[in-house]
Amino acid sequence: MYQPKQFEVSDADTLQAAMRAHPLGTLVTLQDGELVADEIPFFYDPTPSAEHPKGVLKAHVARANPLWHRHDAAHRVLVVFKGPQAYVSPSWYATKAEHGKAVPTWNYIVVQASGRLTHKDGDNAWLRAQLDAMTRSQEDQRPAPWAVSDAPADYIAQTMKAIVGIEIPIDTLSGKWKVSQNQPAANREGVVRGLTETAHGLSGAAAMAEAVRDRSDSNL
Repeated sequence: MYQPKQFEVSDADTLQAAMRAHPLGTLVTLQDGELVADEIPFFYDPTPSAEHPKGVLKAHVARANPLWHRHDAAHRVLVVFKGPQAYVSPSWYATKAEHGKAVPTWNYIVVQASGRLTHKDGDNAWLRAQLDAMTRSQEDQRPAPWAVSDAPADYIAQTMKAIVGIEIPIDTLSGKWKVSQNQPAANREGVVRGLTETAHGLSGAAAMAEAVRDRSDSNL
């Protein structure tokens, strides 16, 4: 992706936290010469190895989804994780009142991971471990967390027959935090204020306001 230096984020902890917070990734594969995009929730396994120091993405797809056996194994796949995003009005900039030289823009956070996709067809132990890990990652913070084992064993066994595990050892991992770093401090403060005031009617506004504030503080 296009990556101006001021928006680039390479800190592994920051990238991993973003993938955990926004686990629904867009998986882009090459199938029969055509690019195909699927929305898939991933579990990020950070356990490093000598071969894959950046960790592994694990997921499952419907057996009926051809991506697990039709993707072109000669090419790497791409997974895009999208964080908060929000429109930024030039009316929020302090400099607009000074000279009027301001235009709208869009703030966003995105993480991209790429690697070779392999399937785990027939590996029930791997698939059950993935289901348990993915479920725990979303349920553990709930007051009464649900577990895969709460469902009847025969029902889970039947359900597992209809899905196939996939994993992507990560070769490259990059992040882009376009959160007003290219603006002077007064404009960034205006963006935070504008997003906060409109948060009730703008999806992701509150989270983006926090991201602008955090990134500004980290660059002090």
